[in-house]
Amino acid sequence: MFDRRKFLKTGTAAVALGGPVFGAFAQQPVTLKFHTFMSPQSTVYTRIHKAWMDKVEKESNGRIKFEGFPAMQLGGTPSVLYDQVRDGVADVIWTLPGNNAGRFPRTEVFELPFMIYKAETASRAAWEYLQTSMPDEFKDTQVIAFHTHGPGVLHSKDKPIRAPGDLRGLKVRGPTRQATKLLGAAGAIPVGMPLPQIPDALVKGTIDACALPWEVIPSVKVPELVKHHSEFPASVPGLYTNTFVMAMNKAKYDALPADLKRVIDANSGMETSAWMGKVQDDLDPVVRKGVQDRGNSVHVFGDAETAEFRRLTARVESEWVEEVTKRGHDGKKLLDSAKSLIAKHNRKA
Repeated sequence: MFDRRKFLKTGTAAVALGGPVFGAFAQQPVTLKFHTFMSPQSTVYTRIHKAWMDKVEKESNGRIKFEGFPAMQLGGTPSVLYDQVRDGVADVIWTLPGNNAGRFPRTEVFELPFMIYKAETASRAAWEYLQTSMPDEFKDTQVIAFHTHGPGVLHSKDKPIRAPGDLRGLKVRGPTRQATKLLGAAGAIPVGMPLPQIPDALVKGTIDACALPWEVIPSVKVPELVKHHSEFPASVPGLYTNTFVMAMNKAKYDALPADLKRVIDANSGMETSAWMGKVQDDLDPVVRKGVQDRGNSVHVFGDAETAEFRRLTARVESEWVEEVTKRGHDGKKLLDSAKSLIAKHNRKA
C-alpha cells in the first residue's frame, strides 16, 4: 500500500541530501589552458600572464584554475595561437595579431611609424579603438585585453646605427608586416621573424640587427648577442609598436556560471589592457640601464636623424590607408581615429 507520508519524508530527505551534493558539484573548479609563445622566463609571462592568472584564481576563490603553457608547449607555431583559442585547443591565449600577416588589417594602425609614446596610454587608446572602430575584428573569441608595448628600439650586433644611412645593407628583423615595411623604407634589408627565432638568427648571421622594445630583449638574449642599441628621444613617438590580444574561447566563456563570468569581466577591458602596457613601460628603463651596465652602447637619435627617419617611413602610413580602404574599410578615418585616441589618452595621463 502506498504510504504518502513515508514517501514525502523520504523525498524531502533526498532533496535535503541532494541539495548540497548538487551545490558542491556546481562549485567544482573550472580549469583553463593558457597558451602563448612567450618563454616561461620572460617578464611578459611572469609579470603579466602569470600575474593575471593568479589574480583571476584569487578573485574566483579558486573556482577558476589555470594550466600555463608558455613557449608553445601545446604545439604549433605563434601564427596558429588565435585559431587555437577559437577552436578550443587552448582556452585563453596571448598573441601578436601581426603574426598573421594581413589577417587583422585594422589592428595594424598602431604598428605604423611614429604613432605612440607610452604603452600604457597607447593601450587605453587601443582598447577604445577596438570597441569603436573594429568591434568585429576578433569576433570569434571573447577578447580580454588589447594592448601595445612601448616604443620600438633598434639593436645591432657589430655596426652602430646612428642615422638611417647606417641601416643600408643590414638585415634587420621586424616583428610584423608593417614593421618590416618601415624598416625597408628606412633603408634596411627587412627580415620577418617571430620572437623565439631571434637568438639563433643573430648567432648564425641570418640577421644583423632586430627591432624590439627594451623590455623583451632579455628573454631572447639580445643584450648578450649585440653591442649597440639605438632609440628615439622621449619627446617624439617611438619608431613602431606592436599590438597584442589576450582572448578566451567563446564557448568556454559562455559556459561559465554568471559569477565566474563576472570575475573574467572584471579582469578584462581598458584597465586590464592599460595595466599590461604599464608593466612593459615600467620595465623598459630597467632593461635599458642593464645593457648600459654591461658596456653596450646606447645611441639616442638627434633631431636631424629623427626627421630623416620620419621622412623615409611616411609612405608606410599612406600605403596602409590605401590598402585598408581597398579592403572595404575607411583607412583615413581609422588612422585619424587611432591618432585622436592616442592624443586623448596622452592628455589624460
